Amino acid sequence: MAQTNPKLTTVDPVWQRICDEAQAAIHDEPLIGGFVHASVLHHTSLENALAYRISMKLSSPDMSDQMLREIADRAYAAEPEIVDSARADIVAIFDRDPACLRFLQPLLFFKGFQAVQAFRLGNFLWKEGRKDLAYFVQMRVSEIFGVDIHPGATIGKGLMIDHAHSIVIGETAVVGDNVSMLHSVTLGGTGKEEEDRHPKIGDGVLIGAGAHVLGNIKIGHCSRIAAGSVVLADVEPNKTVAGVPAKIVGEAGCAQPSVSMDQLLVGCGANN
Repeated sequence: MAQTNPKLTTVDPVWQRICDEAQAAIHDEPLIGGFVHASVLHHTSLENALAYRISMKLSSPDMSDQMLREIADRAYAAEPEIVDSARADIVAIFDRDPACLRFLQPLLFFKGFQAVQAFRLGNFLWKEGRKDLAYFVQMRVSEIFGVDIHPGATIGKGLMIDHAHSIVIGETAVVGDNVSMLHSVTLGGTGKEEEDRHPKIGDGVLIGAGAHVLGNIKIGHCSRIAAGSVVLADVEPNKTVAGVPAKIVGEAGCAQPSVSMDQLLVGCGANN
């Protein structure tokens, strides 16, 4: 019986869709053909395309794109789950962001997606003990994208950061799976305490624009944090909190707020 080559039968539906959309994008706008070919169609996998895109964005006179590309290639080979998380992030953005009409857009245009993938590279280096190189990646992410995520933070898959301006996530912060946050969110510490000092965000949480979650506190799964809130204490699962300091104003209102992206407080008991 003939042997089947597993490399020939492996299908990546996310990558295939990105390639199809890239071809359509060039047909619709030939002037971006060179950019789209270099970023997508010259590559054979999402791993290769992602390594190229991130290395080109982070490169500087201090660190060439070729050196960064080699680091990314090695990271993705050593930890394939990094790119699995990127696939989940693409699908999450497409599902939750009404401005995202194609899988292609996050890879090419969305700085929130790109910043998170660059963070994942820095996090790989951090866990390897290459902290100075991880700090370099953090510095470049902050300079290029306006997003400051410490490489020691822990971030799950299926993350959607909309607009991604002025995001700050501290060293010991933990962000669960399928979380959504908007611009100007801070997951920070309080005072000058050391060691474990940053928030732990459960799965499926929605964090509104300008919200600040401070200290080593737990935000229960599938909770909602209203825009502009300052959260200083634990939040139970499936609750909505709002205000400065934030208080519980009702239930979350749905099974998974991060997916529904509903930020209205109507029906949450805000007037109770």
